[in-house]
Amino acid sequence: MGLKLGDSAPNFELTGQDGKNHSLKDLAGKTTLIYFYPKDETPGCTIQACALRDKFEDLQQVGIDVIGVSKDDTASHRKFAANHKLPFVILADTNHTMTENYGSWSEHSMFGKKYFGTERSAVIIGPKLTILAIWAKIAPLKTVPEVLKWAQSQ
Repeated sequence: MGLKLGDSAPNFELTGQDGKNHSLKDLAGKTTLIYFYPKDETPGCTIQACALRDKFEDLQQVGIDVIGVSKDDTASHRKFAANHKLPFVILADTNHTMTENYGSWSEHSMFGKKYFGTERSAVIIGPKLTILAIWAKIAPLKTVPEVLKWAQSQ
């Protein structure tokens, strides 16, 4: 991940499954977890999204909002959010520009074939739109405990 703690968060403007445009400036004054994941309705991504859903109120209580990002389109995100009753926005980064700018687009290898895709990762953007925490290559079930642990240390 190319970002460092204290860096200004890279700008973005993407559409969420709610049909609205969301941008970095919307996060000013808030603390937001942005998590990047490979694909809607796949096992690890579903486990991660449902864990965030199940602890969404706990995250909100410690002042953290949640935004998911993947390269799937808004129609896919709408279905994914509805199927799993996800209470947070998922942004459609179909050109993977935001994912690249946040250092979560990387080379992978499967069965000897190399390809580029999303690296499951997460960042916390603070009220002044700076990077407060980074988790590169985070496991699906580690996201919530790590974020809550971070929040308790603040």
